Amino acid sequence: MGLLQGKLGIVFGVANKRSIAWAIAQAWHREGAKLAFTYQGDRLKDNVEELAGTFGPDTLILPCDVTSDDQIRSVFGTVKETFGRLDLLLHSVAFAPREALEGDFINTSREAFRISHDVSAYSLIGLAREAAPLMDRGGSMVAMSYYGAEKVIPHYNVMGVAKAALEASTRYLAHSLGPKKIRVNCISAGPMNTLAARGIAGFGDMLKHYEAHSPLRRNVEPSELGHTGVFLASDGAAAITGQVLYVDAGYQIMGM
Repeated sequence: MGLLQGKLGIVFGVANKRSIAWAIAQAWHREGAKLAFTYQGDRLKDNVEELAGTFGPDTLILPCDVTSDDQIRSVFGTVKETFGRLDLLLHSVAFAPREALEGDFINTSREAFRISHDVSAYSLIGLAREAAPLMDRGGSMVAMSYYGAEKVIPHYNVMGVAKAALEASTRYLAHSLGPKKIRVNCISAGPMNTLAARGIAGFGDMLKHYEAHSPLRRNVEPSELGHTGVFLASDGAAAITGQVLYVDAGYQIMGM
């Protein structure tokens, strides 16, 4: 029997087969969880339907723009009708306008700052608020972060600030939802060759730098993030909440 047998979850953020969200969803599914998926816009609909469909023809797949409270409410209303309750939530959603990831941080526009924080940080709060009533037996919420929340990463710019807000939100949500036995944690992943990452200038150099300087002298594999996602969703992490867990081949510990 899998570690997540009988668990019901929802996954936000699958874009394609290289998505971190997809790696974690596959791991959750292998361990017995039944999952629902959302997609952002028609452009990604076919990709998500094709991937999620491999879990079975009855897999719940719903549109969701995380900047819309009405759409978020609609998603969880359908989840309630279909599942009745919820145990797991994965938040792997982030966005900043391309120009904000290319220039000098000081030139970040007010609008780029607003958009990046709305999509990348506030969305976790909005999703948690609607998911919490369905987690009447407790649950686990997992969000995806990156080291740029803690240290300056060239070209990461406003996304680093948004990820810092996401990590702080995780801690405050952990405090808010703890009495309901709902845990909220972040995985801070090393750089991965995802659709979102390829929008960052110099991303290829970042991969090489991590491989050269991390203690394990390599980059992280998607399957390793999947294993970590299973751990945080399982009873093995029952006393862990409000934490940022680094899965980056040890890069975060290095000073030079």
